[in-house]
Order: sequence, then C-alpha cells, then structure tokens
Amino acid sequence: MELATTLTSQTVQNTVRQVGINANYWYAVGWANQLKPSSIMPVLIWQQAIAVYRDENGQLHALEDICPHKGVALHKGKVQGCNLACAYHGWEFNAQGHCVGVPYLPKEQKLPRAQARSYPIQEKYNLIWIFPGDPTLAATQEPPNIAEFDQPDWFMVPLPARINAHFTICNENSMDVFHGFLHQKLQGWFDPILISLRETDTSVCTEYKVSYKGRMAKFLGLSQRADQVTTLPVSTEYRYPHFYSFLQGISTLYLMRLPVGPTETHSIAFFFFKIRLPKWALRPISPLLKIFLQRFVLLRFLAQDIEMVESEQRTINANPHRRYVEINPAIVAVQRLAIRQYEQYVQHVGQSTQLENNRNRDSQKSISRSEGMVLDQAEITNEDAT
Repeated sequence: MELATTLTSQTVQNTVRQVGINANYWYAVGWANQLKPSSIMPVLIWQQAIAVYRDENGQLHALEDICPHKGVALHKGKVQGCNLACAYHGWEFNAQGHCVGVPYLPKEQKLPRAQARSYPIQEKYNLIWIFPGDPTLAATQEPPNIAEFDQPDWFMVPLPARINAHFTICNENSMDVFHGFLHQKLQGWFDPILISLRETDTSVCTEYKVSYKGRMAKFLGLSQRADQVTTLPVSTEYRYPHFYSFLQGISTLYLMRLPVGPTETHSIAFFFFKIRLPKWALRPISPLLKIFLQRFVLLRFLAQDIEMVESEQRTINANPHRRYVEINPAIVAVQRLAIRQYEQYVQHVGQSTQLENNRNRDSQKSISRSEGMVLDQAEITNEDAT
C-alpha cells in the first residue's frame, strides 16, 4: 500500500516500546565459524535462553538452555558425541532434546521421561540462525537473501553491535534517514527528502533523495569530487524482523536484528561496497581496508547512533508514559508493523494453545471411554461367572 510522504505531526504510540517479537522468523545469533566442533554457545532470543552446540561431526543443534532435571543451564555442560550432557549430574540429551543417558542409572532401568525443547537451526552466510517460534512453520520462512555475499565485485565489511535499547528504537534509527544531522562531522549525508513510502503486512519500504559531499563520500564512490554535492536515491526497507538498505551500484546494507530483551538488542550488519580499485590491487590490501572501514568509518557512525538510542531508552525507563511527537510517516509505519507482527504472533500462540488443549481433552475423553469399556466388560464377565 502506497502511503503519503508528507511530514506531519503524529503522537508516538507508547505501546510500541512494550511489544515483544514475532518469534516465527529466523534470527541470527552468532558467527558460525566461531563455534568449533564439541563447543557450546549460550544465546538469548527475546528472553528465551538457548544452548547452541556443534557436535563432533560439525552439525549444529539448539536446545532450551534449561536442564529438565534440575533447571541448570545446559550450556555449562559438555558435548559428548552428538549429544549435550548437563554439567550437574551428566544427564545426556540428543538433538531432539530427549534424555538418552543418565550415567548413574543401571542400563536395564528405563530412562526418565525428561525432554528439553529443541529449536530449528541452520548455518548460512557464516551466521547461525535459530527459529524460536512454532517449529512447524520454520520451513515456510527463510533468512534474508543476501545476493552480494559471494559476489567478488562487492567488498564486504561485517559489523556486530550490542545496544541497550528496545529493538523498535533501533529499527526506527535504521529507517530514519532524517537523522543525518547527527553524523555531519563524519561527512555523512544531508538534505534528505522522503519521496516514496509503501507498507505491507510484513514490510515498510522507503525511498529518499539524499545528498553527499566530502572526502569520505568520494572514497566510497558516493560523489566524483570531494567538493562536489551529489544527490542520489537511497532505498531502505524493514523486512520484518531485519533491515535492508540499497544505494544503487554503490553500497548495500543488510542488518540482522536480534532482540535479546526489553532493553537489549544485538545486531550483525553486512556492509557491501563497490571499491574503485582493480581486483589485483584490492586483494593484498583487503584485510587492512576492512579494518580501516570498520574502525575509522562504520564504528564511528555506529557509536553516535548507539549514544542516541540508548539515551532514548533511558528516558523511557524513567518515564514510560511520556508521549512524543513524530513527523516522519515512515517511522510511524515501522511502529505499526512491530505492533501488528507481535499481535499476530500472540494470536498464533493462543490458537496453538487452544488446539493443544482440545487435543489433550479429546485424548482424556478417549482414555475415559476406554476405561469405561474395560469396566463394563469386567462386570459382564463377573455376571457370566455367577
């Protein structure tokens, strides 16, 4: 749906800072190459503690980070073959979360019916992805398609971040091109104009006209000369739950968002640039260039953004009922999307719970009928015997 791009005053919905996530999507939780075989990594996805481990064969698995025996965090244990053993008593759980071993239990004795929740997990783009919602829906979703990842014409710079703020505040910062004022000392962008705004059930898409000038803009290919102002169209898109930005033929940004809790958000960004150097000249300097862009360009922009969004979060913590005014319709659309996605997830969970309750009730009725039939048959048999 095409929306108006006029900048008009609107009151920010306070409820947006209380919403949770729609868990029925894939979330990136860490770097795949950093989790070696027989290693364990604890992660949090919106207050869900998960133990991710790589078995001795190199396969990834994810279990709820709670041992069903005593509640000890499973990530404190160790990998044994393809299973995860709790550090406390050595109870062993397989990839499906079933208890498959208790070291002090006689082999002839039946194992306890202990079950740890398992999560769909996959490895893509050197990232570990987990689907924390309804596992039956995992096959219907995919991580973002990052077409530039394996393309030699693009120079990739990864950038992780940890932010003490609600994920909606972080998302609004990413979609709000009007905050270029913050980065003016870093030779960022200026004079943005919102020219297009579209909203769907799962995304908000914008297009801005943005101006650039300076040595950094020239180096990144945003302008031909450092003293020349260049105006280009910039597309941004919040494809729930992740972010995408595109400057045609020059740069692309994929931002994978990981909401950890109500006031903590992690993210992993992939920046892709078209560097104006021959491949033979770029290859030997690539490691140093990547470090330079991370430390002296991207991290400086990121630090300024983090300072702002964390300040915003502290104000909300002090007075959660305070109201604010927004004039960018793209931000209001992003807020609507976050609320809508969370409400859809809550509704899905409610329906799934109701179906499970109905199945349990039907099962109990079936058991009761079977028991009744057994009792009736027993009475008939007794009567025949007399």
